[in-house]
Amino acid sequence: MPRAEVKSTNIKQPDMRERIKLLAAKLLIKHGCRGVSFGDIADRLSTTRANIHYHFGNKNSLVEEVTDEYVTATLAKFRSIWTDTETPLALKLDATIAFNRLRYDEFNVGDDDGLSWSLVARMRADSDALSPRSVASVQRFASELTSAITVGISSAVGRGELSSSTPIEDVVALLVNIINSAGLVTQDAARFDQLELIYRAFLRTVVAAYGHQDLRAAPGPAKRKLAAVPTQATAGTPSATVARRRRKQL
Repeated sequence: MPRAEVKSTNIKQPDMRERIKLLAAKLLIKHGCRGVSFGDIADRLSTTRANIHYHFGNKNSLVEEVTDEYVTATLAKFRSIWTDTETPLALKLDATIAFNRLRYDEFNVGDDDGLSWSLVARMRADSDALSPRSVASVQRFASELTSAITVGISSAVGRGELSSSTPIEDVVALLVNIINSAGLVTQDAARFDQLELIYRAFLRTVVAAYGHQDLRAAPGPAKRKLAAVPTQATAGTPSATVARRRRKQL
């Protein structure tokens, strides 16, 4: 056998157990817990339902393992973004949006499909059909996400990026809610850009209210118009003098 062919046969492929979990995760995201059966998975993998039972026993066990691993991997990504104490908030939001977009694009070929792409959101919607272990995994996501983002917002305050008067718990609650609702936002809007708009609006609002002066956005047209209003520094200009004469005439 030629050397090239020998090398190709040594490429490690996922074993059947991993293939089952990978496919189950995709089907659960698309169809929810009630919409997936061992028969669906067996047909797509060209195997038997007995083989899937051999690896996982029952559907609850499969859903539990898939949900737990998905939550763990997703939390690891968010922790890597938000517990970095040096990265500015704007870059953390950029990374969060990019991560959501990557997941979104995996299930939405175009930008206007609005299909489900988050297993956490799908499992939360199917909570009444889940086992206690799967429900606990979904709840763990919200709890540990809150802890990670608290580190990120607190570090922004510590660096002086945000004011010491920043209500950290309130800001964290708002952002956690956006992340938790990300899947539903894109489904309702049938596009991703609505979610990005909400993330950007959140950042602008927080920075405008509590950001360091140097980090606030440059003045927009409305602020430039306000700057043109005569002040004490311009009280001696011709336009100011005319204004005073008119007031005396009145």
